[in-house]
Amino acid sequence: MTSPFDTPINRIGTHSVKWDMMQAFYGVSPKDGLAMWVADMDFHPPACVQRAVEAMAAHGVYGYFGDDAAYLDAVRWWMAERHGWAVEREWIFTTHGLVNGTGLCLDAFTAPGDGVVLTTPVYHAFARTIKAAGREVVECRLANDAGRYEMDFDAWDAQMTGRERMFLLCSPHNPGGRVWTAAELRGVADFCKRHDLVLVSDEIHHDLVFPGQKHVPMPLAAPDIADRLVMMTATTKTFNIAGSHTGNVIIADPALRAKFAGKMMALGISGNSFGLHMATAAYSPEGAEWVEGLMAYLDGNRKLFDEGMAAIPGLRSMRLEATYLAWLDFSGTGMAAGEFIGRVETEAKIATNHGTAFGAGGEMFLRFNLGTQRAVVEEAVARMQRAFGDLQ
Repeated sequence: MTSPFDTPINRIGTHSVKWDMMQAFYGVSPKDGLAMWVADMDFHPPACVQRAVEAMAAHGVYGYFGDDAAYLDAVRWWMAERHGWAVEREWIFTTHGLVNGTGLCLDAFTAPGDGVVLTTPVYHAFARTIKAAGREVVECRLANDAGRYEMDFDAWDAQMTGRERMFLLCSPHNPGGRVWTAAELRGVADFCKRHDLVLVSDEIHHDLVFPGQKHVPMPLAAPDIADRLVMMTATTKTFNIAGSHTGNVIIADPALRAKFAGKMMALGISGNSFGLHMATAAYSPEGAEWVEGLMAYLDGNRKLFDEGMAAIPGLRSMRLEATYLAWLDFSGTGMAAGEFIGRVETEAKIATNHGTAFGAGGEMFLRFNLGTQRAVVEEAVARMQRAFGDLQ
């Protein structure tokens, strides 16, 4: 049975970073290459989002956005309905995406020279933003236990120097695809209490969870740490509207909230009308139904890719519990990174994210974006099997 997600969409020449910049970054031409790097999907968003944009265009006036009650209530409804998390309107700040939210948190809650803890390998923009802000990246490596990331609190405790001020958590984890358990999240909370760290929990992938898995929002796992907890969520990853640059920083604690509000005011940050209308439309029953269909489709892509990679000796894909970003381990091939990257980019003509960008522990990995048509994943598997055919 054909799925609407199977419909090919030509993104070349649309100012798509993923497709129009792949040759500049990876030497892979969009004419015959596959773009499987940047974390956006090759799918249309739900029809309710498209209708919201069309209504704006039909009206034809694009002035300042006011009266955000419907938007805030849509955020509150989604968090309660989908995640069992009660959020108040006054807790919600709207930022220009969550990388912007990360930068604002660094500015509000740390000072130049402070240490910021990352559990590496982890989303590459975190380290880039921390360094650009003049803070120190403190890499606490995740333990790779037979192809599954685990937290190693004893090792991390030993690394702390007292200069650390913030812990930046990726939940669910990108690129490993882990859905952290309530016990693991409780461990993170206790670690932050032991070392007096502000905990910023980036939960942008919280809707992209596969069957059999359950995401737990940090406030539910550790309700006693509200005085040090900052939550970050967004519609952008879930509904493939990253270009809207709209995210939420959600802060329950009044003191933390006042600090963050001051920084927002000082920098003149406010939401853009297109993103707010799109997000309001997305956080709806129609949007929820679309997400269910999306995850069923991505589950098929995940299984296809994992089975295809398992057929190549020396390659191993971490089993995704969440996200559409496959994390492929090449360490079993015995190849140096330059060789397996060359095979992927030059022979298979696939653009992927290099594991080194994600920090310590990522050196022997590449990240593949599976948020695309099933036929593209099938082609990627075939190309990989040809490129590494001498191992079979």
